[in-house]
Amino acid sequence: MANLNVEIGKLALKNPVMTASGTFGYGLEFADIVPLDGIGGIIVKGTTLEPRQGNDYPRMAETPQGMLNCVGLQNKGADYFCKHIYPQIKDIDTNMIVNVSGSSPDNYAACAAKINELENIPAIELNISCPNVKDGGMAFGVTCEGAASVVKAVRKAYDKTLIVKLSPNVTNIADIARACEAEGADCVSLINTLMGMAIDIEHRCPKLSIKTGGLSGPAVKPVAVRMVWQVSDAVKIPVIGLGGISTAEDAIEFLMAGASAIEIGTANFIDPATTIKVRDGINMWLDEHNVKSVKDIIGAAK
Repeated sequence: MANLNVEIGKLALKNPVMTASGTFGYGLEFADIVPLDGIGGIIVKGTTLEPRQGNDYPRMAETPQGMLNCVGLQNKGADYFCKHIYPQIKDIDTNMIVNVSGSSPDNYAACAAKINELENIPAIELNISCPNVKDGGMAFGVTCEGAASVVKAVRKAYDKTLIVKLSPNVTNIADIARACEAEGADCVSLINTLMGMAIDIEHRCPKLSIKTGGLSGPAVKPVAVRMVWQVSDAVKIPVIGLGGISTAEDAIEFLMAGASAIEIGTANFIDPATTIKVRDGINMWLDEHNVKSVKDIIGAAK
Protein backbone atom coordinates (compact mmCIF):
# COMPACT_ATOMS: atom_id res chain seq x y z
CA MET A 1 0.00 0.00 0.00
CA ALA A 2 1.34 3.41 -0.97
CA ASN A 3 1.92 6.20 1.55
CA LEU A 4 -1.04 8.58 1.20
CA ASN A 5 0.05 11.09 3.85
CA VAL A 6 0.25 14.75 2.77
CA GLU A 7 0.76 18.06 4.56
CA ILE A 8 -1.02 21.38 4.18
CA GLY A 9 1.37 23.66 6.01
CA LYS A 10 1.39 22.31 9.57
CA LEU A 11 -1.78 20.32 8.92
CA ALA A 12 -1.13 16.59 8.51
CA LEU A 13 -3.63 14.60 6.42
CA LYS A 14 -3.92 10.80 6.40
CA ASN A 15 -4.66 11.03 2.70
CA PRO A 16 -5.24 13.82 0.16
CA VAL A 17 -9.03 13.40 -0.02
CA MET A 18 -11.15 16.10 1.61
CA THR A 19 -14.78 17.16 1.34
CA ALA A 20 -15.94 20.45 -0.10
CA SER A 21 -17.94 22.76 2.13
CA GLY A 22 -21.69 22.65 1.65
CA THR A 23 -21.71 19.15 0.16
CA PHE A 24 -21.04 17.01 3.23
CA GLY A 25 -23.02 18.76 5.97
CA TYR A 26 -21.13 18.52 9.25
CA GLY A 27 -19.89 15.03 8.41
CA LEU A 28 -22.35 13.51 10.85
CA GLU A 29 -24.93 13.08 8.10
CA PHE A 30 -22.58 10.64 6.33
CA ALA A 31 -21.40 8.71 9.40
CA ASP A 32 -23.61 5.69 8.63
CA ILE A 33 -22.35 5.53 5.04
CA VAL A 34 -18.57 6.09 5.16
CA PRO A 35 -15.94 5.87 7.91
CA LEU A 36 -15.36 9.55 8.62
CA ASP A 37 -11.91 8.84 10.05
CA GLY A 38 -10.91 7.46 6.65
CA ILE A 39 -11.19 10.88 5.00
CA GLY A 40 -8.17 13.20 5.03
CA GLY A 41 -10.21 16.23 6.04
CA ILE A 42 -13.86 17.23 6.34
CA ILE A 43 -14.72 20.85 5.58
CA VAL A 44 -18.08 21.52 7.15
CA LYS A 45 -20.80 23.76 5.72
CA GLY A 46 -20.28 27.51 5.64
CA THR A 47 -20.45 29.31 8.98
CA THR A 48 -21.09 33.04 9.46
CA LEU A 49 -20.91 35.22 12.55
CA GLU A 50 -24.67 35.72 12.66
CA PRO A 51 -27.40 33.24 11.58
CA ARG A 52 -28.43 33.35 7.93
CA GLN A 53 -31.68 32.14 6.40
CA GLY A 54 -30.25 31.76 2.92
CA ASN A 55 -32.01 32.59 -0.32
CA ASP A 56 -35.61 31.87 -1.26
CA TYR A 57 -36.51 28.65 -3.08
CA PRO A 58 -35.91 27.43 -5.72
CA ARG A 59 -32.17 27.52 -5.08
CA MET A 60 -30.88 24.46 -6.92
CA ALA A 61 -31.17 23.43 -10.56
CA GLU A 62 -29.68 20.54 -12.50
CA THR A 63 -27.61 21.25 -15.61
CA PRO A 64 -25.85 18.98 -18.10
CA GLN A 65 -22.82 17.55 -16.25
CA GLY A 66 -23.45 19.66 -13.17
CA MET A 67 -25.75 21.71 -11.00
CA LEU A 68 -26.46 25.33 -10.11
CA ASN A 69 -27.02 26.47 -6.55
CA CYS A 70 -27.79 29.71 -4.75
CA VAL A 71 -28.37 28.35 -1.24
CA GLY A 72 -26.98 31.54 0.26
CA LEU A 73 -24.92 30.21 3.18
CA GLN A 74 -27.89 29.15 5.30
CA ASN A 75 -26.60 28.37 8.81
CA LYS A 76 -27.36 29.11 12.46
CA GLY A 77 -24.27 31.20 13.13
CA ALA A 78 -20.92 30.76 14.83
CA ASP A 79 -22.22 30.70 18.42
CA TYR A 80 -24.65 27.91 17.58
CA PHE A 81 -21.89 25.99 15.86
CA CYS A 82 -19.57 26.31 18.86
CA LYS A 83 -22.25 25.32 21.37
CA HIS A 84 -24.18 22.61 19.53
CA ILE A 85 -22.24 21.27 16.52
CA TYR A 86 -18.66 21.33 17.77
CA PRO A 87 -19.32 18.95 20.71
CA GLN A 88 -20.68 16.39 18.21
CA ILE A 89 -17.74 16.54 15.80
CA LYS A 90 -14.72 17.36 17.96
CA ASP A 91 -13.75 13.74 18.54
CA ILE A 92 -13.97 12.56 14.92
CA ASP A 93 -10.50 11.25 14.13
CA THR A 94 -9.71 13.42 11.13
CA ASN A 95 -9.15 17.09 10.36
CA MET A 96 -12.44 18.87 10.98
CA ILE A 97 -12.24 22.22 9.19
CA VAL A 98 -14.75 25.08 9.30
CA ASN A 99 -15.59 27.12 6.21
CA VAL A 100 -15.91 30.76 7.32
CA SER A 101 -17.85 33.46 5.45
CA GLY A 102 -18.57 37.09 6.20
CA SER A 103 -19.78 40.50 5.05
CA SER A 104 -16.68 42.58 5.87
CA PRO A 105 -13.07 41.89 6.88
CA ASP A 106 -13.90 42.59 10.52
CA ASN A 107 -16.96 40.32 10.33
CA TYR A 108 -14.83 37.48 8.91
CA ALA A 109 -12.23 38.05 11.63
CA ALA A 110 -14.81 37.98 14.42
CA CYS A 111 -16.18 34.66 13.17
CA ALA A 112 -12.67 33.22 12.79
CA ALA A 113 -11.79 34.31 16.32
CA LYS A 114 -14.65 32.24 17.73
CA ILE A 115 -13.53 29.16 15.78
CA ASN A 116 -9.95 29.78 16.91
CA GLU A 117 -11.01 28.93 20.46
CA LEU A 118 -12.10 25.40 19.48
CA GLU A 119 -9.23 23.08 20.33
CA ASN A 120 -10.11 20.29 17.90
CA ILE A 121 -10.66 22.47 14.84
CA PRO A 122 -7.13 22.73 13.36
CA ALA A 123 -7.95 24.90 10.34
CA ILE A 124 -10.48 27.15 8.68
CA GLU A 125 -11.24 27.71 5.00
CA LEU A 126 -12.17 31.28 4.10
CA ASN A 127 -14.91 31.68 1.51
CA ILE A 128 -13.96 35.00 -0.10
CA SER A 129 -16.64 34.67 -2.78
CA CYS A 130 -19.02 36.57 -0.50
CA PRO A 131 -20.37 39.98 -1.61
CA ASN A 132 -18.62 43.08 -0.33
CA VAL A 133 -21.55 45.41 0.31
CA LYS A 134 -19.33 48.52 0.33
CA ASP A 135 -18.24 47.72 -3.22
CA GLY A 136 -21.76 47.32 -4.52
CA GLY A 137 -21.98 43.58 -3.97
CA MET A 138 -18.75 42.63 -5.72
CA ALA A 139 -17.22 39.52 -4.14
CA PHE A 140 -14.11 40.03 -2.01
CA GLY A 141 -12.32 37.33 -3.96
CA VAL A 142 -12.48 38.98 -7.39
CA THR A 143 -9.86 41.65 -6.65
CA CYS A 144 -6.42 41.40 -5.10
CA GLU A 145 -7.28 44.23 -2.72
CA GLY A 146 -10.53 42.64 -1.56
CA ALA A 147 -8.98 39.22 -1.02
CA ALA A 148 -5.98 40.66 0.78
CA SER A 149 -8.16 42.74 3.11
CA VAL A 150 -10.03 39.67 4.34
CA VAL A 151 -6.94 37.49 4.74
CA LYS A 152 -5.08 40.25 6.58
CA ALA A 153 -7.92 40.77 9.07
CA VAL A 154 -8.43 37.06 9.68
CA ARG A 155 -4.71 36.35 10.06
CA LYS A 156 -4.60 38.74 13.01
CA ALA A 157 -7.48 36.91 14.70
CA TYR A 158 -6.64 33.33 13.78
CA ASP A 159 -3.41 31.48 14.58
CA LYS A 160 -4.03 27.99 13.14
CA THR A 161 -3.91 26.77 9.54
CA LEU A 162 -5.59 29.31 7.25
CA ILE A 163 -6.88 28.06 3.89
CA VAL A 164 -8.34 30.60 1.46
CA LYS A 165 -10.90 29.40 -1.11
CA LEU A 166 -10.49 31.26 -4.37
CA SER A 167 -13.18 32.34 -6.82
CA PRO A 168 -12.73 31.38 -10.49
CA ASN A 169 -14.81 34.36 -11.61
CA VAL A 170 -11.73 36.53 -12.09
CA THR A 171 -9.32 37.72 -14.76
CA ASN A 172 -6.11 36.43 -13.17
CA ILE A 173 -6.49 33.94 -10.33
CA ALA A 174 -2.72 33.67 -9.85
CA ASP A 175 -2.49 37.33 -8.83
CA ILE A 176 -5.22 36.85 -6.24
CA ALA A 177 -3.51 33.74 -4.88
CA ARG A 178 -0.28 35.72 -4.48
CA ALA A 179 -2.15 38.49 -2.67
CA CYS A 180 -3.55 35.94 -0.20
CA GLU A 181 -0.13 34.38 0.31
CA ALA A 182 1.41 37.80 1.00
CA GLU A 183 -1.08 38.44 3.80
CA GLY A 184 -0.40 35.14 5.57
CA ALA A 185 -2.53 32.43 3.99
CA ASP A 186 -1.11 28.97 4.68
CA CYS A 187 -2.85 27.40 1.68
CA VAL A 188 -5.29 28.22 -1.11
CA SER A 189 -8.13 25.99 -2.32
CA LEU A 190 -9.68 26.32 -5.76
CA ILE A 191 -11.99 26.55 -7.48
CA ASN A 192 -15.20 27.77 -5.94
CA THR A 193 -18.23 27.62 -8.24
CA LEU A 194 -18.44 29.37 -11.62
CA MET A 195 -21.29 31.84 -12.04
CA GLY A 196 -24.03 30.44 -14.23
CA MET A 197 -27.71 30.62 -15.07
CA ALA A 198 -30.53 28.40 -16.32
CA ILE A 199 -33.90 29.45 -17.73
CA ASP A 200 -37.23 27.62 -17.56
CA ILE A 201 -38.43 28.10 -21.14
CA GLU A 202 -42.01 27.02 -20.35
CA HIS A 203 -42.43 29.66 -17.66
CA ARG A 204 -40.02 32.09 -19.32
CA CYS A 205 -38.10 32.81 -16.15
CA PRO A 206 -34.82 31.89 -14.45
CA LYS A 207 -34.82 28.55 -12.62
CA LEU A 208 -33.18 30.05 -9.52
CA SER A 209 -34.84 32.54 -7.17
CA ILE A 210 -32.00 35.06 -7.42
CA LYS A 211 -31.55 34.48 -11.16
CA THR A 212 -27.91 33.30 -11.11
CA GLY A 213 -26.00 30.72 -9.08
CA GLY A 214 -22.80 28.76 -8.73
CA LEU A 215 -22.09 26.02 -11.26
CA SER A 216 -20.39 22.87 -9.94
CA GLY A 217 -19.91 19.29 -11.10
CA PRO A 218 -17.96 17.57 -13.90
CA ALA A 219 -18.52 20.43 -16.35
CA VAL A 220 -16.15 22.72 -14.42
CA LYS A 221 -13.24 20.28 -14.06
CA PRO A 222 -11.10 21.38 -17.03
CA VAL A 223 -11.31 24.99 -15.84
CA ALA A 224 -10.40 23.95 -12.30
CA VAL A 225 -7.41 21.85 -13.41
CA ARG A 226 -6.12 24.77 -15.47
CA MET A 227 -6.42 27.19 -12.56
CA VAL A 228 -4.75 24.79 -10.10
CA TRP A 229 -1.90 24.45 -12.61
CA GLN A 230 -1.51 28.23 -12.81
CA VAL A 231 -1.78 28.91 -9.09
CA SER A 232 0.59 26.13 -8.03
CA ASP A 233 3.24 27.80 -10.20
CA ALA A 234 2.48 31.23 -8.78
CA VAL A 235 2.69 30.58 -5.02
CA LYS A 236 4.96 28.73 -2.62
CA ILE A 237 2.17 27.66 -0.25
CA PRO A 238 0.23 24.40 -0.82
CA VAL A 239 -2.76 24.26 -3.15
CA ILE A 240 -5.94 22.21 -2.66
CA GLY A 241 -7.75 21.39 -5.90
CA LEU A 242 -11.49 20.97 -6.37
CA GLY A 243 -14.08 21.21 -9.09
CA GLY A 244 -15.84 18.28 -10.73
CA ILE A 245 -13.90 15.48 -9.05
CA SER A 246 -15.81 12.20 -8.95
CA THR A 247 -13.17 9.51 -9.57
CA ALA A 248 -9.63 8.69 -8.53
CA GLU A 249 -8.48 9.55 -12.04
CA ASP A 250 -9.99 13.03 -11.66
CA ALA A 251 -8.21 13.49 -8.34
CA ILE A 252 -4.87 12.35 -9.78
CA GLU A 253 -5.18 14.96 -12.54
CA PHE A 254 -5.38 17.68 -9.90
CA LEU A 255 -2.46 16.24 -7.96
CA MET A 256 -0.33 16.09 -11.09
CA ALA A 257 -1.34 19.68 -11.88
CA GLY A 258 0.22 20.73 -8.57
CA ALA A 259 -2.42 20.23 -5.87
CA SER A 260 -1.26 18.71 -2.57
CA ALA A 261 -4.80 17.58 -1.74
CA ILE A 262 -8.25 17.61 -3.32
CA GLU A 263 -11.84 18.22 -2.26
CA ILE A 264 -14.90 16.30 -3.43
CA GLY A 265 -18.14 18.26 -3.68
CA THR A 266 -21.09 17.66 -6.00
CA ALA A 267 -20.19 13.97 -6.41
CA ASN A 268 -21.18 13.44 -2.76
CA PHE A 269 -24.82 14.06 -3.77
CA ILE A 270 -24.62 11.36 -6.43
CA ASP A 271 -22.70 8.75 -4.44
CA PRO A 272 -22.22 9.48 -0.71
CA ALA A 273 -19.28 7.05 -0.62
CA THR A 274 -17.28 8.90 -3.30
CA THR A 275 -14.62 10.11 -0.85
CA ILE A 276 -13.60 6.61 0.23
CA LYS A 277 -13.81 5.24 -3.31
CA VAL A 278 -11.52 8.01 -4.56
CA ARG A 279 -9.08 7.45 -1.69
CA ASP A 280 -8.89 3.73 -2.45
CA GLY A 281 -8.66 4.40 -6.17
CA ILE A 282 -5.68 6.70 -5.70
CA ASN A 283 -3.95 4.01 -3.65
CA MET A 284 -4.67 1.39 -6.31
CA TRP A 285 -3.29 3.61 -9.08
CA LEU A 286 -0.12 4.29 -7.11
CA ASP A 287 0.39 0.56 -6.46
CA GLU A 288 -0.22 -0.31 -10.10
CA HIS A 289 2.32 2.28 -11.20
CA ASN A 290 4.90 1.33 -8.57
CA VAL A 291 4.71 4.74 -6.87
CA LYS A 292 5.53 4.54 -3.17
CA SER A 293 4.08 7.86 -2.02
CA VAL A 294 1.32 10.12 -3.28
CA LYS A 295 3.73 13.04 -2.80
CA ASP A 296 5.74 11.69 -5.72
CA ILE A 297 3.01 12.60 -8.20
CA ILE A 298 2.24 16.10 -6.89
CA GLY A 299 3.14 18.44 -9.73
CA ALA A 300 4.30 15.52 -11.86
CA ALA A 301 2.80 17.01 -15.03
CA LYS A 302 4.82 20.19 -14.76
